[in-house]
Amino acid sequence: MRSLSLSLLLHRCLRSSIHNKFWDNNSFGKSGFMLVQIMHKTSGGRRPKKKIYHRVHELDKAMDLQKKPTMILKLKSIIQSQKNQSILLRDLEKEVGIIQKWNFIAVIEKYPSVFHVTGGHKTPPAVMLTTKAKKIAAEEALANDLMEPILVKNLRKLLMLSVDCRLPLEKINFIQPELGLPADFRESLIPKFPELFSVKDVHGRPHLELGSWDSSLAVTAREERFMRSRILDTSGNSRRACITKDGNFPGPFAFHLKFPVGFRPNTNYLQELEKWQKMDFPSPYLNAKRFEVSDPKARKRVVAVIHELLSLTMEKRLTSGQLDAFHSELRLPARLLLCLIKHHGMFYITNKGAKSTVFLKEAYDGSKLLDKCPILTFRDRFIALTGRMDLDQMSFTT
Repeated sequence: MRSLSLSLLLHRCLRSSIHNKFWDNNSFGKSGFMLVQIMHKTSGGRRPKKKIYHRVHELDKAMDLQKKPTMILKLKSIIQSQKNQSILLRDLEKEVGIIQKWNFIAVIEKYPSVFHVTGGHKTPPAVMLTTKAKKIAAEEALANDLMEPILVKNLRKLLMLSVDCRLPLEKINFIQPELGLPADFRESLIPKFPELFSVKDVHGRPHLELGSWDSSLAVTAREERFMRSRILDTSGNSRRACITKDGNFPGPFAFHLKFPVGFRPNTNYLQELEKWQKMDFPSPYLNAKRFEVSDPKARKRVVAVIHELLSLTMEKRLTSGQLDAFHSELRLPARLLLCLIKHHGMFYITNKGAKSTVFLKEAYDGSKLLDKCPILTFRDRFIALTGRMDLDQMSFTT
């Protein structure tokens, strides 16, 4: 098995651009876990301790399952963007590049229930949606209408998380697909709500700024989950708390944990975890400038910020680079990778796909996303035309 030192992982993260991976595709061994070398101060020449980072195969599978659906949805969008709702096969290269062109042609050939090819000997071949595919594609407009209030709410919450209630537009663009925002959201969405958003120039860069603070939105997904669980009884007193081997503690400041298969925490670990789960901490929606970084409560708050940011995305996941892009605005920890690894009951980093991706584990049952917004539900219906049996496990971001 290959072993990577944590210092090397952190060096890669800090050295790389926001598009780079936290680790390469060979970091995990066949056994399903990776050895992460954690450096500790020691007296003498003892070797640094090593901790195992376990692989979650179901979440790796979630990345693999989205590859072809993503291509299908992209081709659908390309066809719909054409004036006559069809595109010549020879022009496909201009849209996707010469290499990807052949992958898209393979998809067209494999799914005749979705794509119909016209043309012949004298007429250049073109591809369009089938009649059934057009009918389902028409439902996207309704899904987009249903998404608008969700997008506005989540965009406001995102701005409320930032230290100055504003974010550079280029950074919002960077996670625009993951939030579910339309590509032209600055022109199509922001002007609709002048009382909620404004675009201002800050140090020569356009920023999206919050129009007004709404205390009713300053409630995290974690707090909403707690309220739904009805842990408090009618008198307002919490039931007898009990820490279990899975690390979950029924309290108002606890996070939901899902340890990977094969992870066996010892008693000392669970005792320390119980103290951490019970510890109160400031809301992620309070300004981070008010807190000392060294304060344990502030460090727990940072974990809550990452949790909330992932919760605002459609599929409860972001690439490692996308997370790191908000380092200064959300006051994320300097050693972000170490924070994610330490809290592996909440977050999972997969090296599957073109970029490493950070999952919010509680949002998934195996490789299936539990709660889907209207646009993801629409995409499920469209992909169902292909007859894929594993549809229930899929989730997509185009």
